[in-house]
Amino acid sequence: MTDPRKADYLKEPVQQIDPTAFNAVPILEAMANTAFQARNLARAAEIYDRMLEDPGCTIILCLAGSLVSAGLGRCIAVLLEHKMVDAVVATGANIVDQDFLEALGFRHYKGSPEVDDNELRQLHIDRIYDTYIDEDELRVCDHTVAEIADALPPRPYSSREFLREMGRWLVQQGKGQGSITRLAYEKAIPIFVPAFSDCSAGFGLVLHQWRRPERHVAIDSAKDFLELTKIKIASKETGLVMIGGGVPKNFAQDVVVAADVLGYDAPMHKYAIQITVADVRDGGLSGSTLKEASSWGKVAQGLEQMVFAEATLAFPLLVSYVYHRRTWVGRAEKRLNDMLDLGVPAGTP
Repeated sequence: MTDPRKADYLKEPVQQIDPTAFNAVPILEAMANTAFQARNLARAAEIYDRMLEDPGCTIILCLAGSLVSAGLGRCIAVLLEHKMVDAVVATGANIVDQDFLEALGFRHYKGSPEVDDNELRQLHIDRIYDTYIDEDELRVCDHTVAEIADALPPRPYSSREFLREMGRWLVQQGKGQGSITRLAYEKAIPIFVPAFSDCSAGFGLVLHQWRRPERHVAIDSAKDFLELTKIKIASKETGLVMIGGGVPKNFAQDVVVAADVLGYDAPMHKYAIQITVADVRDGGLSGSTLKEASSWGKVAQGLEQMVFAEATLAFPLLVSYVYHRRTWVGRAEKRLNDMLDLGVPAGTP
């Protein structure tokens, strides 16, 4: 029987912020005339709007940190719904442990860091700072990933291809309406998770391969890199919208160099904005400035902006701004999944 104490912890679900319910344009326009991170956020919002205005720009959204569990899933979904993102590079936690988990009908719950974590472990409750997740529900997520893999032809897949199948499964099961995974499938928006095994998908695929040691699905991380590089090569210009840093940031920036290695003269990312709290002084990529990325030939200078702010504060304002500016209305869907599934036409390096 379930310990009644568990219900005491898992009783207040985290609510997803809806950035369409309020108009952040006036406050960000006011912030543009202030200072520090307020002015930086206002400039980042203006740069994002310029990406949307540029018909030749492919926009890549990078997601790191615990975002969906913190109530930012709807903000991400709004960008996908309204043609403001063409490709996504994310951590597995955001897409599988959090978005896909909620698409299955489960929730994240309000909690506290001032808690007995040993008791949480006994109750099968996982903690992300002040948020709780039911470990038993995560195991359902793990097993669902294994079942999806079991039903696929055994071969190497990019994470994009496997996540497309997860989105297809949600549609077939009538689940996850409005989730990031399902929206990406419906709108043919590729999602790349370069460290795909570092989440519930990894546990599910371990189970799948354990049961099928000779013939199984595998994830080809080099194919991920090649597919995103193909998007870069096929795009006239590219822009990065980065929430957090880590692997998604580096992966998306590196495609410029990868294109050059393949013999293509692809331009640096023309636009780039990043919201992060990482420190620039330790040499780590998460806090490294976009100006620094210019020395590597990855991000052009002029239309880039760092915002040193916590995502739950800054990201809803950014999304509300670009949504209510409505520049996206005249923008075409790129449906890059379709392009990758059909194969990018060969070009001349």
